[in-house]
Amino acid sequence: MKEIKYSTLGRNTFLTSFLSGTLLLILYLITKADFLLILGFYFVIITAVVNMLVLLYELLEFLTDISDKKSSGNSVLLLLVNIPITMLYMFIILNSNP
Repeated sequence: MKEIKYSTLGRNTFLTSFLSGTLLLILYLITKADFLLILGFYFVIITAVVNMLVLLYELLEFLTDISDKKSSGNSVLLLLVNIPITMLYMFIILNSNP
């Protein structure tokens, strides 16, 4: 089976966003601290902007790359996975409040 390759920038951006968001969610679910909701809101906004910039860069790289290596295209798909994950986390938070 062929290994799926991702660009370093795309993979690192995805992992940083995913792991940081997951950590914030777990901390909130454990502590129910209101400041984590505020921090999480700002985190989502900043992360959305950063992910969008990296996504656009990777998409341009994918569209202008004429070689057979398409790691940028795989990275675009990987970064798009953050959208439903964020929506799932927001759903969990909204349904965890009494």
